[in-house]
Amino acid sequence: MITLERHLAAWAYQNAWANHRLLAACAKLSPEAFAARRTSFFPSLKATLNHIVTVDRMYADAIERALAGREPHPDIGSFYEPEEPFATVAELAPAQSAVDRRFIALCESMTAADLERPVAILRRKGRVEEELHRLLAHVFEHQVHHRGQAHAMLAGTAVAPPQLDEFFCANEADLREADFRALGFTEDAVWGR
Repeated sequence: MITLERHLAAWAYQNAWANHRLLAACAKLSPEAFAARRTSFFPSLKATLNHIVTVDRMYADAIERALAGREPHPDIGSFYEPEEPFATVAELAPAQSAVDRRFIALCESMTAADLERPVAILRRKGRVEEELHRLLAHVFEHQVHHRGQAHAMLAGTAVAPPQLDEFFCANEADLREADFRALGFTEDAVWGR
């Protein structure tokens, strides 16, 4: 029987894989096409993908601090200074990969007892806390939401957007073999076997 902590770890792997696929496609764009104004919540692929990585860094830091028994970061605004720290996909992709691996490590290390651990963040309205399992669900949904926007923007370029709409279906393992090799993932690692 799969546990919630194993399922959350699988989500962490899935987000890393989806980010890898999306950023590999975006790497085929010219710098001008990457930064070009487009219709979405954020005005460009560059802005959208920078937003994902900066938000991920903030949440990874909050979770790492909570699991280590440390106080929350004193200034979460610092994660967004500058708002778009990466000018190119070549700069952004390694940063996204690094934070994706932080989420995988966090999820691989958490126990059932950790799932209800409060994670504190100092926001403008003051200290807020969320249970770890809820915060991870939020982080993964946030990534899916903005990756979908980036996917739609990419469809308006000469680069075909990659398939991102499956969650490691067993019958499609062969379709992700090359990506898994590039990432160093295995099906057994994803499912904890």
